[in-house]
Amino acid sequence: MSNSEMAIQPKLNLIEPPLFKVIYVNDNQTSMQFVIDSLIEHFHYTNITAERIANTIHSEGAAVAAILPFEIAEQKGIEVTANARKNGYPLQVRLEQEK
Repeated sequence: MSNSEMAIQPKLNLIEPPLFKVIYVNDNQTSMQFVIDSLIEHFHYTNITAERIANTIHSEGAAVAAILPFEIAEQKGIEVTANARKNGYPLQVRLEQEK
């Protein structure tokens, strides 16, 4: 077999990128309705699921809204924060690497 006929065998040691948790942090100013609407708008949850997550945020101080690849998690965090500021809310969104 000549060099031009040799098949190239790439090494495929693909490692999946780590996932990140998008975490909403409770505060005393952001309305529950805004949090629910935000979860529906940005993460496409049903009203029932968004209410359940919002109640967890309120009762436990924070809750995971989604687990996504870093770039998507970061974009969602930016979008949620920008929307909160536009509406006068101090809602905080953190990202944490999934373990």
